[in-house]
Amino acid sequence: MIRERIAEDVYYFSSDIYVQVCAGAVVTPEGTVLIDTLALPEETREIRSFLETRLESRVRYVVNTHFHADHSSGSCLFPQATVVGHELCRSLLDTLGRTALAAAKAGNSALGELQVVLPGVTFRRGSAGFQLGKRNLRLIHLPGHTPDGIGVLLEEERILFAGDSVMPIPHLRDGDLEQMRHSLKMIGGLGLENIVQGHGEIILRGEVDEMINSHLMYLDRIEKDVRAALRRGWSKDDLAQITIEQCGKSRILLNGLASELHLRNLASLYDRFQKEGPATVGPVPRPPRTGPGPAEPRLRRSPTRNPRKPQRATPSLARERAGGPRVAAHGGTRRARKDGRAAARKLARTSSKPRGK
Repeated sequence: MIRERIAEDVYYFSSDIYVQVCAGAVVTPEGTVLIDTLALPEETREIRSFLETRLESRVRYVVNTHFHADHSSGSCLFPQATVVGHELCRSLLDTLGRTALAAAKAGNSALGELQVVLPGVTFRRGSAGFQLGKRNLRLIHLPGHTPDGIGVLLEEERILFAGDSVMPIPHLRDGDLEQMRHSLKMIGGLGLENIVQGHGEIILRGEVDEMINSHLMYLDRIEKDVRAALRRGWSKDDLAQITIEQCGKSRILLNGLASELHLRNLASLYDRFQKEGPATVGPVPRPPRTGPGPAEPRLRRSPTRNPRKPQRATPSLARERAGGPRVAAHGGTRRARKDGRAAARKLARTSSKPRGK
């Protein structure tokens, strides 16, 4: 087991046996808050010995960041401690947790003494704070990896024990894509000095933004690629063509387990999107014409007239549009009236002239 002090009286523990699973401890004169336990009893006992024998600090609280056994099953090794978690953690441990632990014990005799311990103190929404000594801790609901996921924020030090809400590669098999995005963005806005991941190394302040952006880009890419696979009619086995490197992550993370987690993510999204049906992005395309038919009319704007400004109709134009002669509004044209008066004068002169003999 790896042990490291990351701040005054704040410790980080990581398994060197099981996929770098992590736990943490906050030590105060009034006792210790243990955040998660490790997967194997021997490593959890090593943590207990360090805290209670070497540091002489009794573990008063054990926080379960979520119900998965590699983070919660060691709670039973601290019988005097109060177990704390989200309300959903209690219900999931009581159902899926018991089933998973029974299956794990059947395959590994080293787990035989482990028992499910349900949280005795829970919260439901948002966050909850508590104080031990001069330490202020805040429990923050961070669903995505699982619906019950929480992080533990040390408010003064700005250190977040994130559970599996933060891992070297996001893992969604028991979670939700949109909740994971929301939780990552929330974490990015906390102004953190360090993040203790659920698995893997500590993330330092200068690495937080890069990690958040990388994880969000990965989630966007796998969503896009899985939706495209469904449109192409791929089977679940075909998803192996979507490699982890194409999605911006490395296969060597978590001692090579990252590739397996990546494939689980793809399979989980495949099942979800298949149940939802095809997603429609943008306008629905017009169905292709199946036979001959009239071409659709196209509206064109006149190059010389403003179609929004109605044209003023003069009386003569009104009559022309109605099909009548183009005449002035008061009757006859000016030239016609002039010619009529000249003809009348000529007729008058002719009629008054004496006839020749």
